[in-house]
Amino acid sequence: MHKPSFLRFWVSIVLGATVLTPSTTPVAAQSAERGVDGDGEVVITGELRPWHAVTLTLSGPFAAETDTDPNPFTDLRFDVTFTHESGSPAYKVPGYFAADGNAAETSATSGNQWRAHLSPDKPGKWKYRTTFRQRLGNAFITLQPYTASGSFRIGDNDKTADGHHGDFRAKGRLQYVGKHHLRFAGDGSWFLKAGADAPETLFAYSEFDDTFTERDWVPVRDYTPHKPDWSEGDPTWQDGKGKGLIGALNYLSSTGANGISFIPYNIAGDGRNVWPMISPALEHKLHYDCSKLDQWNIVLAHAQAKGLHINFKLQETENDDDTLPDYEQNPPDSVPASLDGGDLGPERRLYLRELIARYGHLLALTWNLGEENSQTPEQQRAMAQFILDTDPYDHLIVMQTFPHEQEKMYVPLLGDQSVLTGAALQNDWDKAHQQTLRWVRESAAAGKPWVVCNDEQNHWRFGTPPDTGYPGYDGTDKDGNPVGYDEHDIRQHTLWGNLMAGGGGVEYYFGWELPQGDLFVDDWRSRANTWEFSRIALTFFHEHEIPFWEMTNRNDLVGNPSDTNARYCLVKPGELYLVYLPDGGTSTLDLSDAKGDFTVQWFNPRDGGGLIDGSVASVTAGGEVDLGRAPQDADEDWLVVIGPR
Repeated sequence: MHKPSFLRFWVSIVLGATVLTPSTTPVAAQSAERGVDGDGEVVITGELRPWHAVTLTLSGPFAAETDTDPNPFTDLRFDVTFTHESGSPAYKVPGYFAADGNAAETSATSGNQWRAHLSPDKPGKWKYRTTFRQRLGNAFITLQPYTASGSFRIGDNDKTADGHHGDFRAKGRLQYVGKHHLRFAGDGSWFLKAGADAPETLFAYSEFDDTFTERDWVPVRDYTPHKPDWSEGDPTWQDGKGKGLIGALNYLSSTGANGISFIPYNIAGDGRNVWPMISPALEHKLHYDCSKLDQWNIVLAHAQAKGLHINFKLQETENDDDTLPDYEQNPPDSVPASLDGGDLGPERRLYLRELIARYGHLLALTWNLGEENSQTPEQQRAMAQFILDTDPYDHLIVMQTFPHEQEKMYVPLLGDQSVLTGAALQNDWDKAHQQTLRWVRESAAAGKPWVVCNDEQNHWRFGTPPDTGYPGYDGTDKDGNPVGYDEHDIRQHTLWGNLMAGGGGVEYYFGWELPQGDLFVDDWRSRANTWEFSRIALTFFHEHEIPFWEMTNRNDLVGNPSDTNARYCLVKPGELYLVYLPDGGTSTLDLSDAKGDFTVQWFNPRDGGGLIDGSVASVTAGGEVDLGRAPQDADEDWLVVIGPR
């Protein structure tokens, strides 16, 4: 293979730093096979406003995705430091190889364009400085022609959001601030999540480049039911591709949901139809697909504009070690061990760096070490630390593991034992409250409160079922046996169970066996009732200005010291008390430590609306008080709101 001209350098030592100075012009003509190196020009694009994606593109060394000497993903390193004119903040942003700079449209596999993305915190002048290095042996040597500096100006923001929902560019970056909930850096509002954890193979999409399945019985999808949800002016690529998936995001956002989840690499896992490399083959683990990843970015950027948080589930259990429990019975043809067998080796480092470089500028995202994670604590700590060290924006880092292994996996990571800042819980749908409460409490006791979400519901066969009455679903499994629970149970004990434990919210997993199950779903309308119940809950917290980030669970105050599913209580002592009754009925509340009079009103979590009066209008603190009964449908679930008179 011809080596590009940028290797024709002589090495000089300047002030103790090794640099490469060109002995020939870096834009000297090369063979048609290789193309030409860029001239070092820098172009700034994007909406130059706070919290918007600002893209710096450098015309640099020519490369191809399949190159091995040097490999543009492992042997060439592009970084940009962006600094506000005040001196703070300053972000060192990892860059990436972008082929011809328009690969989403052209499907290019080679070129001389290199990119980095900034999401600026504030208006004013921002300065940048690029560095470009090449690996020689065990060291990286600076390529001086591609060191550049300059500036650009960020204007005022022009985006708005609708309450708790809407364009994140109006709200700013979602940050971990040492509490059990995330906060937007722009408008200071706090975040509760309710979104889709299915399909986990969200990006097994037929209109992404080089996307197919290695399991004949698991399809790639086209989201046909959601094509009508695409709107004029929404993004597409390559003459109209993308309408199904973009339309699906539009639909989900329209319901009031605010989150999606996907696995970027699952070649050894359930679907075996999503990977960021040029192919799933063993020899291509260090070569990434520029056009596919640019198309992913179009979709993810649209998700953020529609107010959808993104949960990057970085691996499945089959990808996080070298055991692959079903490999002998059902081999994935090409990858006997993925991502260094669980270690922080070259494959895993590159995988994480590529994702952070390409998508880390997005405002509302979580780095999830992986669902059903089975790495060792040492491997988990190393992976989480690498993410923290590489991500300039310090997004939330969580881990998900098997329901029966939570104690084994989470306890060694609490507090200062790791840089983890949250937990993504997977457990039975009716254990959401207890498990959320446990890790909220244990993380707080360890000195670092975690953001604890319920992101997958067991049993794995059913997850969150379709709505009762959805075409093809009558409440039974494939053998005609009753599933045993429905969307109302999910509302009561998964959604409200998490929220009333002080959790950060939920994502709904769809299971395998029911219609529109995880591996096959392409119609999010199959859970329309679940989205509506979630919208009602999130709207309640927003419209009534509930300071959930300042509240703690006190089930003991409503006679539930064992934290069963009988009733839940979330409190800001002496000021506000929320009592959730999953099965209706009545409750008392211990106000022994409070003073004064409190109003008692009721909220309907099934239909929403305003607060209404029940049989008791007010109570006086100083002891245990009777909250009375709901104004109607007394046997259904209700939320009682007890506030100062």
